[in-house]
Amino acid sequence: MLLVVLLLFGKFHLKAQQKLIEPGKIWKDTQGKPINAHGGGILYFKGVYYWFGEIKRGSTWLVANQSWEDYRVPAGGISCYTSSDLINWAYKGIALSASTGNPLSDLDTGKVIERPKVLYNRRTRKFVMWMHIDANDYSLARAGVAMSERPEGPYHYIKSVRPNGAMCRDMTVFQDTDGKAYHLFSSENNATMHVCLLSDDYLSHTKNEISILKNASREAPAMFKHRGRYYLITSGCTGWTPNAALLAVADHPLGTWKILDNPCMGMGADSTFSAQGTFILPLAGKKDSFIFLADQWNKINLEDSRYIWLPLKMREGKPEIQWVENWRPETHN
Repeated sequence: MLLVVLLLFGKFHLKAQQKLIEPGKIWKDTQGKPINAHGGGILYFKGVYYWFGEIKRGSTWLVANQSWEDYRVPAGGISCYTSSDLINWAYKGIALSASTGNPLSDLDTGKVIERPKVLYNRRTRKFVMWMHIDANDYSLARAGVAMSERPEGPYHYIKSVRPNGAMCRDMTVFQDTDGKAYHLFSSENNATMHVCLLSDDYLSHTKNEISILKNASREAPAMFKHRGRYYLITSGCTGWTPNAALLAVADHPLGTWKILDNPCMGMGADSTFSAQGTFILPLAGKKDSFIFLADQWNKINLEDSRYIWLPLKMREGKPEIQWVENWRPETHN
């Protein structure tokens, strides 16, 4: 009987282990359930990767009287998954919970809670989460911040703001090697991108802020650093419909940003492989190796949206992203 149990356990364990990242396919966690972490970001802390993302669950509906296809599900809060290999992810629970029946709350299920990103502040030893907070019609355009003692949470929600009075929608955060952190967000009805230096504790905005990509109508920012230069990949503003990504580069986050071209290569490049970027992850311990994270949105069934994770390679100082059917981060160079 013991042998039978061990064999069954071994069979289950092997089944739960995945060996490859397969972009666009249903990605299940170690319990065999589809990963629910959309518009997400990754924190690497003490040898563990933490994936935070939007919980999209329930029926999708179209918000009435909007000028674009404003499809929504009830705001579900922010989930957290952990991994050591970036392939097999264990569900750690809800990092930030939504509330029900409280329309005045930023975290009510009737609101929008999007694109969570988490940083560890070495000075305060706290984990800080920034996210886009909005109404279903996108009229609030605010940034929300939460904090935790532990990377997986739970996170204590603090407040939402319009940074220095500016509208804030699609966003990301970036932590530089000197410990300084920056908040990048679409503003002015998504016409312009802003870059703002955060305070030393990462909980508020300083006045050190610039406007970039003016009148370019870009959203979904994802930023990384390579050999002293800063790279920003953004999406066009076409609602849930995918479009071509655009690369910009600068010598400092608050410096002059120069628009280059589409970093995606090959078939599907003109639609970012039918997806929209959300984060760029440097691979720990692997020089010059990055992962481009994107969401393949299913606008009429948002819960069934998929994840497109692809290798990002640097060639002559320029990032290139190409489609692969399956791959392993450990072999990415």
